[in-house]
Amino acid sequence: MARTRTQLLMAAVGVTAVFTATGCGAADMTKQSSPYANVGGAKSVTLSVQSWVGAQSNVAVAQYLLEHELGYRVDTVQVDEVPAWDALSQDRVDAILEDWGHPDQEQRYVKDKKTIVPGGGLGVTGHIGWWVPKYFADAHPDVLNWKNLNKYAKTFRTAESGGKGQLLDGSPSYVTNDKALVKNLKLNYQIVFSGSEAAQITQMKQFAKAKKPFLSYWYEPQWLFNQVPMVEVKLPKYTDECANEGAEDPDSFDCAYPTTPLQKYLNADFAKKGGKAAAFLKKFHWTKQDQNEVSELIASRGMSPEDAAKKWVEAHPDVWKKWIP
Repeated sequence: MARTRTQLLMAAVGVTAVFTATGCGAADMTKQSSPYANVGGAKSVTLSVQSWVGAQSNVAVAQYLLEHELGYRVDTVQVDEVPAWDALSQDRVDAILEDWGHPDQEQRYVKDKKTIVPGGGLGVTGHIGWWVPKYFADAHPDVLNWKNLNKYAKTFRTAESGGKGQLLDGSPSYVTNDKALVKNLKLNYQIVFSGSEAAQITQMKQFAKAKKPFLSYWYEPQWLFNQVPMVEVKLPKYTDECANEGAEDPDSFDCAYPTTPLQKYLNADFAKKGGKAAAFLKKFHWTKQDQNEVSELIASRGMSPEDAAKKWVEAHPDVWKKWIP
């Protein structure tokens, strides 16, 4: 959960090359390699998986179908979002299934070096913003205008935020615009990092259970909205001019995050020689509701990614059979 991710850069937390992506922490996986990535003649595929559960859901379903319908051996590598582009270019992974927009990497690898090719849209639109719980917005509707946030700074104050209001963020590795927004909009708030998406979810659920107010950096698609209804605070309108200025100087951001159709990318050699696996990944295309269904099974109901994928696959053959080449 960046974040351009222009500037939604939803940076992932990354670490270990394993068959199921687990763990968190920051690491440059371009110095490591999956034993199955780009192995000539081998019926195998390696997928990059980001730390947020929506991205894990994409990979879980793709892995399950590649293994059970197409007979591939699948490896997954958890890696930070920007280093994932380096790994993809260097044949260390074969595909990224959820990218939130990295214009610098697209220019370098897709347009200039041509080592990466677009894999098509995921079918999901991503958006980042600042959110408050619906129960608080219903009682205080003016909080939904950023110009009134300072009025509620004391209400959102916590022990961690000192004398300022708390803006709850996730992992410090996420590349967000929040620091610049707080400064440039002259908001009396302190960004407090929970440490990870899972920790942030836990904290928001605790606030919601006690009906306490909170202001949080958050994003959709995300299954938590099913359990904790939230309403977005309207920040200054996003414009291309603001985004372009922010790309030149990240400290200048003073507008909302954009809405971004999420994209897939493939290693160029894999796209040409990856056979049915490459064809399948290009066709992989589902909805926010599909992704949230799998995400909630993993994050809220405690299912393993494989079991959650199996449950979704068994319930939605009308969707995934269109992906099989």
